[in-house]
Amino acid sequence: MKLFELTKIPILSKALDAYAARQRVIANNLANVNTLGYRAKAVTFEEELKNATTNQTIDLSRTHEHHLTLKENPEGINVVDAAAEGILPNDPTTSGINNVDVDMEMTTLADTQLRFKFASRIMAETFRGIQKSIRGQV
Repeated sequence: MKLFELTKIPILSKALDAYAARQRVIANNLANVNTLGYRAKAVTFEEELKNATTNQTIDLSRTHEHHLTLKENPEGINVVDAAAEGILPNDPTTSGINNVDVDMEMTTLADTQLRFKFASRIMAETFRGIQKSIRGQV
């Protein structure tokens, strides 16, 4: 068993990977805004996280009533067709050439940047806590 598997580091790492992937997908969508017939893509990390944490549980024995139940972490970061998943309206003429909506992409990019910054701060605080524990500080 690895020490960091018992912390929030694995899920934060996966979240940072998902947000970085989302930023790449948004950049690709914006780069293809004038490409005839291009279909906008999207990353569905939050949906996969929600499905994984609500549908797949691991059977554990709880020794105390106040212990939390452990849920399995998601493994997949999916890049999907945004219109097919209902993330964008299925209108092939949003930009006049394809279904890339620049305003929607820029809004999603700003949201993703905030989420990335928040997750990286939590990750940094987690590592600071581990360092303090190693040093014996409070």
